[in-house]
Amino acid sequence: MTSRLLGLTALCLLVACTAAADTVLAARTIRAQAVISPADVVVKNIEIAGAATSVDQVVGKEARVALYAGRPVRPRDIGPPAIIERNQIVPIVFESEGLHISAEGRSLSRAGPGERVRVMNLSSRTTLFGTVEPDGTVRVSRQGLGR
Repeated sequence: MTSRLLGLTALCLLVACTAAADTVLAARTIRAQAVISPADVVVKNIEIAGAATSVDQVVGKEARVALYAGRPVRPRDIGPPAIIERNQIVPIVFESEGLHISAEGRSLSRAGPGERVRVMNLSSRTTLFGTVEPDGTVRVSRQGLGR
């Protein structure tokens, strides 16, 4: 009788330890570069490691890769919507210790606010790295100068 009781207790502990959590899944196939809407995702009561757990983490973001229906949405597969397109002419700004330099550059990839992007200075043909500001300006720091 005690072994049966121990087995039942172990089963109850096992069930309690494997409680499911919410996971965000794609409700339909979402192509890369599409902005995700509430209708594009569904929340299921299952636990998948590394997957988004809230619709708020996903809605309004841009798919970086194709997201297939029924598959989990992972934070690494989404990001802020791009405001700079590849080959777009963008303002470049460098500021340091009272020095302010601005120039025009060509973006070498797509990027959203807060993301790093490579740009080519149109005057010098030098490739720089910078961070995209919310207004579309690329802010270059000393590290972005490649020195």
